[in-house]
Amino acid sequence: MVQAPSVRLSGNIVCPAGVTEDFEPLPMSRILLPLLALFLLAAADPAQAMRCGNRLVATGDYDFQVRERCGEPYWSNGFSELHVRGLDGPFEHRQERVYEEWFYQDGPRRLVRRVLFADNQVVRIETGGYGVRSIGNECSDRAFRRGAAAGEVFLRCGAPESRNQRYEDVVTRDGRGNARVRPIRREEWFYPFDGSRFVRKLVFHNGVLDRVERIAR
Repeated sequence: MVQAPSVRLSGNIVCPAGVTEDFEPLPMSRILLPLLALFLLAAADPAQAMRCGNRLVATGDYDFQVRERCGEPYWSNGFSELHVRGLDGPFEHRQERVYEEWFYQDGPRRLVRRVLFADNQVVRIETGGYGVRSIGNECSDRAFRRGAAAGEVFLRCGAPESRNQRYEDVVTRDGRGNARVRPIRREEWFYPFDGSRFVRKLVFHNGVLDRVERIAR
């Protein structure tokens, strides 16, 4: 059998000679719309949002909305800072901003999520390490890595044997009568070594583990 020679038509479609085919290039919209849909699907659960079942929590949501969609956090902590205007002037205005951090976990196959609120609204959502099957039952030296959040240490080791907390203030002034008073939270948690007369002393600054010391009972 002799194969008919081929000719090249518009749109780079190759057909046998003598065969005609109506071909029009696809409109750009038919190419871009599916790509846009894929992009929106990927962006539906961004870094500043998290899913709880089939519901979504995002920045701007209120604390009661997060509680309704995700339930109670396994760990929470609160702190505040003070904003001052008209410092040392005839009229000084002070405004407190209250922060809370909530931690959620959903088992060893999902990442821990930290939700930060400012004045009862979500301002940031972060992820940590993987969760656990049971809170407090996976305590090891790996849980005490520098930079770990207090909520993650609690997740793996449970409540400390003893805990204390105190504050220091750092004041930032801009030279125009405005100041920001930011507290530094210093916490000390104590965990015993199994079968030892020593305990671990964990020092946190603003909810982040700074160092671990070993002290005698």
